[in-house]
Amino acid sequence: MTDTDFKGLVCGARAVAKAEFDARARRVAAGLRDFGIVPGDAVALLLRNDIAVLEASFGARALGAYAVPINWHLVGREVAYIIEDCGARVLIAHADLLNAVADAVPAGIEVVVVPDAPDLQAVFRLSDEACAMPPGARVWDDWIAGLAPIEELYDEIPDSMIYTSGTTGMPKGVRRLPQTREGLAHTAEARSRINGVKPGMRTVIPGPLYHSAPNGYGLLSAHVADLTVVMPRFDAEGMLALIDRYKLSGAIMAPTMFIRLLKLPEEVRAKYDVSSMRFVIHAAAPCPTEIKRAMIDWWGPVINEFYGSTEVGHVTFCDSEEALAKPGTVGKRCPGTVAKALDDEGNEQPVGVPGEIYGRVGHFHDFTYHNMPDEWAKLDRDGLVATGDVGYFDEDGYLFLCDRKRDMVISGGVNIYPAEIEAVLVGMPEVADCAVFGIPDAEFGEKLMAVVQPHGGAAPSAGEIKAYLRERLAGYKVPRLIELREKLPRDDSGKIYKRLLRDPYWQDHETRI
Repeated sequence: MTDTDFKGLVCGARAVAKAEFDARARRVAAGLRDFGIVPGDAVALLLRNDIAVLEASFGARALGAYAVPINWHLVGREVAYIIEDCGARVLIAHADLLNAVADAVPAGIEVVVVPDAPDLQAVFRLSDEACAMPPGARVWDDWIAGLAPIEELYDEIPDSMIYTSGTTGMPKGVRRLPQTREGLAHTAEARSRINGVKPGMRTVIPGPLYHSAPNGYGLLSAHVADLTVVMPRFDAEGMLALIDRYKLSGAIMAPTMFIRLLKLPEEVRAKYDVSSMRFVIHAAAPCPTEIKRAMIDWWGPVINEFYGSTEVGHVTFCDSEEALAKPGTVGKRCPGTVAKALDDEGNEQPVGVPGEIYGRVGHFHDFTYHNMPDEWAKLDRDGLVATGDVGYFDEDGYLFLCDRKRDMVISGGVNIYPAEIEAVLVGMPEVADCAVFGIPDAEFGEKLMAVVQPHGGAAPSAGEIKAYLRERLAGYKVPRLIELREKLPRDDSGKIYKRLLRDPYWQDHETRI
């Protein structure tokens, strides 16, 4: 069997056929049941991108339990908080990640350890010592092999419980009510339309499975698609090689990945055949208009976008044709979705006037913040849920986003949206990526600062960057301070942790103005 014929799941050098994957997930369910897991319980997953994430998630769902993927960048205290908050009675973890937080794991929890495969070790540059199996560890494959697969699946199926990033306060677990299998089929159909995942598709997941969009896409793909390729970590040329090797046709991506692909030398891009791609969905952050147009020129009209949030779900959708006709839009409301731009008093804004986006998706089942029901109430306005984004609808019903509400800068009483500036700045050839944010200013309250990661060996001066921006933006949108850094703090999808750059400037101020 060739790579283009294989059906199942692939990650690095590991491959599991569809039937074997289903049997392993059912064995995981049997093991979790032996641990006492019942419907509504939580199973914590401290795992890098690997097939084990999906096996464990399906095993938990088979019992009506919540899989809780944990951002593996978190330190011991943060990991322990999530385990305790969700009430997990079982932790499934890669060896190196468990070793790093072992002292913080709550007493009495059952632990299953997944060995770090050699390709994972290589990608993350992990030493053998870091990946050593703890003494007496319950080893993943051995544990699964000793179990008989369950036959009956629980009728009500929960989504994964995703914990928010915790940029304000402690992370919150988004816990949705379980769905019947009939209801889940309806939801899966709606998600399939948006994500482009259907039988016969051969997909790739380059983003972290602890994030809501890649997680939902991964669960859908493993269930429906012919092939699901999980990348341990995004690598631009590596992704092109996988598309060529497996003749992949679908993917979920983030705009930063597009930028990295487009920054590859032309001779590298030309080495790989990407003509098999049929449907790429992207989300997670605004995509600069020039970047989207360049991807469509390269890959064809296969680039699609949805806008939404972990809490609300898929709010809008935009295909390639709409993106070219309405540059900058994130699309029109999805069927069955209500979405509005509201002012601070809850009044709907007129066409073209920005407001905070609130929405409700018809096929998405209700959610609450686990152990924090009062926090949900803060987001609710007459049944619509806040997304935290500022945007406006045009006369044709297309949504245009300005920025995250918390990222908006108010300088001298003027609202400035850093996302607009970032979208222009990444178009500068010497810039690989950037983050623009507000820092304290005694006169204006806030002033703009940009932290820039140069592309390759280029090192543009602050003056050159400002000149580039002045040609394309109003003067008040040009950052007053510009700093060059070799690397920016980011998650595995490439999304920048902007708060790590911004917070040090505000730590001596009582409030952010």
